[in-house]
Amino acid sequence: MKTVKAAVMVEPRRIELQEFPYPKNMKDGIIVKMELSGICGSDKHTYLGQSKQYAGTAAETDTPFPIIPGHENVGIIEEICSKDNPLKDFNGNELKVGDRITMCPDVICGECWYCKNTFGFPWCDHNKAYGNAFSTSEFPSLFGGWAQYIYIKPETFIYKVPKSISPKVAVLSELFTVALGIDAAKECYSLANTGFGAFPTVVIMGVGPLGLCSVIRTRIMGAGTIIVLDKSNYRLDAAKKFGADYTINIKNICEKDRLDYVKSLTNGRGSDIVIGCAGDPKAFSEGLNMLRKTGTYIELGNFIDTGTTEINISRQICIKNARIIGIGNHPYTEYDNTLKIFEKYKDQFPFEELVSHCYPLEKAEEALLKSMDHDSLKVVISPNL
Repeated sequence: MKTVKAAVMVEPRRIELQEFPYPKNMKDGIIVKMELSGICGSDKHTYLGQSKQYAGTAAETDTPFPIIPGHENVGIIEEICSKDNPLKDFNGNELKVGDRITMCPDVICGECWYCKNTFGFPWCDHNKAYGNAFSTSEFPSLFGGWAQYIYIKPETFIYKVPKSISPKVAVLSELFTVALGIDAAKECYSLANTGFGAFPTVVIMGVGPLGLCSVIRTRIMGAGTIIVLDKSNYRLDAAKKFGADYTINIKNICEKDRLDYVKSLTNGRGSDIVIGCAGDPKAFSEGLNMLRKTGTYIELGNFIDTGTTEINISRQICIKNARIIGIGNHPYTEYDNTLKIFEKYKDQFPFEELVSHCYPLEKAEEALLKSMDHDSLKVVISPNL
């Protein structure tokens, strides 16, 4: 019987290469031959033992080790298991064996209050995500992208990747779609100069892969001045390449001087928009201090429960009339627009350069550790390399 190699996170800080049977005689769903799988911040947290997902909601779970990680996936359809009906992607495009697809990792029930009363984001009470919520003990085990093949359930949202988009760009689809949550700032825009108005100043806290996607997204949206903060010169240099105007290395400048510098670039007011991508709750308070009165703060970087921070509600929020928007997931309706952005702006932004390192499956743990280094951007695994 054909076997499938996979990198299995057996428990925190322990990854093993294991083999599983290739899924045979499945009645529905599809089997995809993996090309690339990105390492997400949530994978790093899970490896470190910070494994609580959707904390504080009905969908709260602890990672059911052992798991095959990997939810930022792109691959080629190997097998369409159901022969009864044509297979179509989320946008109605017919799919066939040999097509390249990417996927939304969140599987929703379609029956709970959130599924029936909200749309666009997977707020489902029973949400389960590939690479995080399915144990290898659950048949047929292959529910993560760090494997030569992945089994995708029929209720999963999948998206056909245009031929003009390479796997190295398509693997960024889920990550970049998270950055599309920044569009929520447009919802509160008014002529009173709140929200994402015309030519705003944007501060981005942390320019790892998500922060870099946020640089690109805000530039496309029409940002005026983009100021980024990080502790890595490697990442700050990359941010300049992707559209940032000013960089601040937080290791070299104290918090007060960082605030003064931002105010010096904004006529003493503070930033119109602040976007949190640091994954550190302490950065949230600092970002609020950099926000001007009636400014908008968008938090993208704390999907995993990373702890608490202290804020002064009156001074940092109420007196400023600040608008705070939390983004705890990504809009599954926007993958198609993400792929269109990749096509339209390929000459303006070197999207492939967001992928800084690529590792074979056998070096999955080495890849994960590299993704925690400050001299990396998006690190990916190529299971069939």
